[in-house]
Amino acid sequence: MRLVLDSSAFFSEAPVEGELYTSPSVISELRDLPSKARFDLLCEAGLRVVDPDRESVSRIRDHAVERGEAEVLSPTDIDLLALALHLQAFIMSDDYALQNVARSMRIGVIPIRQKGSRNIRWRYRCSGCGRYYREPGECRVCGALIQRKLK
Repeated sequence: MRLVLDSSAFFSEAPVEGELYTSPSVISELRDLPSKARFDLLCEAGLRVVDPDRESVSRIRDHAVERGEAEVLSPTDIDLLALALHLQAFIMSDDYALQNVARSMRIGVIPIRQKGSRNIRWRYRCSGCGRYYREPGECRVCGALIQRKLK
């Protein structure tokens, strides 16, 4: 099985096996000695550090905007999703926003320590006057911030 590892896979001691991949942006998040040691061990076991291709990154960004998740996905999350999409791999992560986008794109997800996310839809509501909008930003009526709310 092909697995794309999020940084949470390096912070835990969860067993991983198969074809292992991660992105360079994940490696930059590993700062403590135990996670760096786990990275070194997994590299010896065949872990590959790969940049995602531009087309997959573009597809992920477009889809995240459509789903209302673009504002909460980090550049690392986008890299991991794009890599999993390109490699047709599962993602190993505890990040709920990442899991939500992955599932909506039919990318398999393996949670590490958390219970897996459910499919979430968002709506946007003005924090001032309460009007609903299709996207975040500033309210056209009262000027207050439009916030993301669970549908």
